[in-house]
Amino acid sequence: IGTPSPLSVLLAVALVGLSAPQAVCGQPSFIVILADDVGWGDLGANWAETKETPHLDELAAKGMRFVDFHSAASTCSPSRASLLTGRLGARNGVTHNFAVTSVGGLPLNETTLAEVLREAGYSTAAIGKWHLGHHGHHHPSFRGFDYYFGIPYSHDMGCTDTPGYNLPPCPPCPRHGTAARVARKDCYTEVALPLFENLTIVQQPVNLSSLAARYAEEAARFIQRASDSGRPFFLYLALAHMHVPLGVPPSPPASGKGIYGASLSEMDALVGRIKQVADRHGKGNTLLWFTGDNGPWAQKCELGGRLGPFVGTWQQQRGGSPAKQTTWEGGHRVPALAYWPGHIPAKRTSHALLSTLDIFPTLVALAGAALPPSRRFDGLDVSPVLFGRSDVGHKVLLHPNSGAAGKEGEIETLRLAQYKAFYTTGGAMACDGSIGPAEHHQPPLIFNLDRDIQEQEPLDTASREYQAVLPALSRAYAQALQDISTDNVSLADYSKDPAVTPCCDTQRLACRCPGAPAATLHPPTQRRAPRLCL
Repeated sequence: IGTPSPLSVLLAVALVGLSAPQAVCGQPSFIVILADDVGWGDLGANWAETKETPHLDELAAKGMRFVDFHSAASTCSPSRASLLTGRLGARNGVTHNFAVTSVGGLPLNETTLAEVLREAGYSTAAIGKWHLGHHGHHHPSFRGFDYYFGIPYSHDMGCTDTPGYNLPPCPPCPRHGTAARVARKDCYTEVALPLFENLTIVQQPVNLSSLAARYAEEAARFIQRASDSGRPFFLYLALAHMHVPLGVPPSPPASGKGIYGASLSEMDALVGRIKQVADRHGKGNTLLWFTGDNGPWAQKCELGGRLGPFVGTWQQQRGGSPAKQTTWEGGHRVPALAYWPGHIPAKRTSHALLSTLDIFPTLVALAGAALPPSRRFDGLDVSPVLFGRSDVGHKVLLHPNSGAAGKEGEIETLRLAQYKAFYTTGGAMACDGSIGPAEHHQPPLIFNLDRDIQEQEPLDTASREYQAVLPALSRAYAQALQDISTDNVSLADYSKDPAVTPCCDTQRLACRCPGAPAATLHPPTQRRAPRLCL
């Protein structure tokens, strides 16, 4: 057989190139859309019973769907901190949620994804929920983002004039001359919810009815500006959906979807609009990654999301919810999609074990940047999976305690291949008000998720399968804890001070500022009047 001619080799390479995902040329732009409290079953591509997500389903059809993808924690602040640092809360210091009065936030010695990308020449923006500290240099404007527009924490952490739907229902903000309010459990009634643009409170209370539209407008404006500048961009879009209170579009479709379904449709339309804008300004050079911060909030009943098959039967039989705040699959297995025409193969389903932790190192690698030194990362560069060249992710994945049981942030659940070991279990508050008591397990409960995705029946400790896998799980657990204990670990400041509460006008009831000049945060070194936020 003769040696192939140079021309035939070139033709063969060209033909392969037509069918294979293209190599990355130059610096791509990135859009990370993080939904809040979204269930794995809230995506129609995941769960056939869900009909409200045609735009997300289109993303799945034109890109890659991940079916074994996990949030780095099962509650808001730790999950977001891990996404933006590539490190678990046991390393970055964020182990539970920050409050309206929190002085601290994500420790300042932790490097965010935005900081790395901005140093690499990117325009950066955060739009939506932050929840990693709003006082001083913890504000997103000091954490690598050129532009910020959003709410500094969850949108149920302040009153509004448009309360939306919640369980229990929460009253609107008080006004001058109104009668004394009745305190309601789980409702914030003293301070109105603020909306920031950079360091300025532009609205307090926020109008939740128009919030989704404003987020979409600001995202589109940022993408347009970045495209016009010729620089690559990083947009971190952290949606209010599907966290309560749920709002309903002004004219919800009369399709019997209910409140949750109508809100899910609104989120889907918002994502569809962002995709459309990205396609218009940077198709072929913009990676869009959609996922969630944790599973659904089950205690909100019909206002909570859909678990799909991840129902945590073992825990449900003992009381409590196996969703948000727990280390059951329903708490941390989240929908995830990646879309990048010409690079990510279409109609591809990945079964690789992946995490939101992987977003940081993957985008850093694709940008041609370097990971921050002097620290270890829990995430992986999973670009080979994105490009369809591999379907291998983590061998071991750690699931930190997130409020339901055990000390928050500690690692007492881990995954090794298809096996999942629990050293502590517990259920969060369920719709019926029950809470599953914390139970410690030594030896651990072990489930084989390949056979038992519902987490119904742990392996019999006397079985050959249990005895075969226990040594490997024990070694992996010990090695993980040792690795964390010898790392450069941060410690978050969780102290509180009412003086740091974001407040537009301390002289007005609930800090209202409609019709008044917006309140701008002062530089961190300046002294402030009580209750002015920084």
